[in-house]
Amino acid sequence: MKNILKYIIPVCIIFTLSGYVNAQDEISPERKKAIDSLALEKVRDLSKYISIIGDKATDQAEASRVMDRAEELFVEEAEIGVSSLNREQVNYYKVRQYLMRLNQLNYDKVMIKWYNIHYISDLERQPDGKYVGVITVYQRFEGISDDGLTYKDTTKKDITIYVEKKKTQIRGRIIEFWDVLLGDIRVTETTS
Repeated sequence: MKNILKYIIPVCIIFTLSGYVNAQDEISPERKKAIDSLALEKVRDLSKYISIIGDKATDQAEASRVMDRAEELFVEEAEIGVSSLNREQVNYYKVRQYLMRLNQLNYDKVMIKWYNIHYISDLERQPDGKYVGVITVYQRFEGISDDGLTYKDTTKKDITIYVEKKKTQIRGRIIEFWDVLLGDIRVTETTS
């Protein structure tokens, strides 16, 4: 089942994007628009997953399932930055480690909201044929303890986006499509 889910999104975009593939692996304006839309959708999905994982009302089985789904959005070695108003240093964690730490925060109530999600750099072709871009998000975090302790901050984060051509076989036919994966999430600013 997990392997099938892994290909649901790429297979869904095959039919939308397959007509735009050309021999030079260039991204046409029509394809770029579809890829941008898919990248923003994956960032919004991650935002939703982070809210579920951080929510103390989410049971552990559901949190673990959502962590698996969130990990599938990323390239293998991606890291996510964590900042605090209480320290200058930004700490970086592998995706699964970040998600597990988020799930185990010592607050009785956690609310996380992402907003103002937008591209800050256009897709640029790399020597290996992949395209790379950056999406910025703002994250509002609030943790509340039953004893009245509250922590709030707003963090600006830059998410690296990787776009690459992939192939899959459907009913004996090889289909080429463009897929989007998330890379490192870098903290650029933390304010109260």
